[in-house]
Amino acid sequence: MLDFITFLRENPYPGRGILVSKNLVYYFIMGRSANSRNRIFAPNDDGIRTEAHDAAKLEDPSLIIYHPVRKLGDALVVTNGDQTDTICACGDFRRGLMKREYEPDSPNFTPRISAVLNADGSFELSILKRNNGRCLREFFCYEGADEGKGYFISTYQGDGSPLPTFTGEPMEVTVPKPDEVWAALNADNKVSLYTNVNGEVRLFNKNLGD
Repeated sequence: MLDFITFLRENPYPGRGILVSKNLVYYFIMGRSANSRNRIFAPNDDGIRTEAHDAAKLEDPSLIIYHPVRKLGDALVVTNGDQTDTICACGDFRRGLMKREYEPDSPNFTPRISAVLNADGSFELSILKRNNGRCLREFFCYEGADEGKGYFISTYQGDGSPLPTFTGEPMEVTVPKPDEVWAALNADNKVSLYTNVNGEVRLFNKNLGD
């Protein structure tokens, strides 16, 4: 099992990441461009939404403004894009993601990562990524997680040009406290962090001084 804090400190740019464990989920976003960095997480009726911190500086909103977290009945959906809305509209995690593919941001073709947390403690993680010009849709289903162990998936393996896509199964990692995760994320590239621990939600936003 990988120490998650060490991983974050040694990886300046995993992009967007989802960590799921027993009774908790973390989701963070990072950015290299001014447009990506000009964001905050804001609460709404059934989850959270990304918003421009400075609306006057917002450029193309298509891939950066979305609902990362929404409720689906008694389940919670967490994603890195507007596939959250597709999943909720379909009422089914897999069926919704079968309608979507990776982002059209050549040359990176950013993967779409998603998770659904069910009321019984089971959960699924998914990644939609480009493979030989086609969309590869991978799903990982877990009956639950042991105390202190989490499963982590991100858009990228690290920094690069083009950015290297995450590969393999979700990583088995330790589960630090929310403040520890926020502190470990690269200071230049981190933008926002959402944490939900036993239903207690916290939002961290660099642009708001966190």
